[in-house]
Amino acid sequence: MEDVKFNFEDLDVWKKAVDFSVDIIQMTESLNTARKHFRLIEQLESCSTSIALNIAEGKGRFSKKEFVRFLYVARGSLFETITLLIIFRKLKWVDDTQLRKLKVQGIEIGKMINGLAKSIE
Repeated sequence: MEDVKFNFEDLDVWKKAVDFSVDIIQMTESLNTARKHFRLIEQLESCSTSIALNIAEGKGRFSKKEFVRFLYVARGSLFETITLLIIFRKLKWVDDTQLRKLKVQGIEIGKMINGLAKSIE
């Protein structure tokens, strides 16, 4: 069977952003907290998935300028994700090892987003 895919699926940054959001969602499933803070947990899942979603949406736009704008929105979602992870660490919901691993992934994704945006501009 012929491989069927969208053009954004070839972007390495999109692939890494998808893996990052999967890691976040898997981490939230094992959080050591009462689920009374479900809104924060949902926000973390939302902003982490928003990274890949905005990259894909931008790739589907009709101009390079629009694509770059969506890449910067994706970068904003990345920063939001990291901020929530830091808050979760302060609340002792995640440990230093988890936070470090996710921050390393985030730094790589951020550099890739910046590089892709600069190559388009």
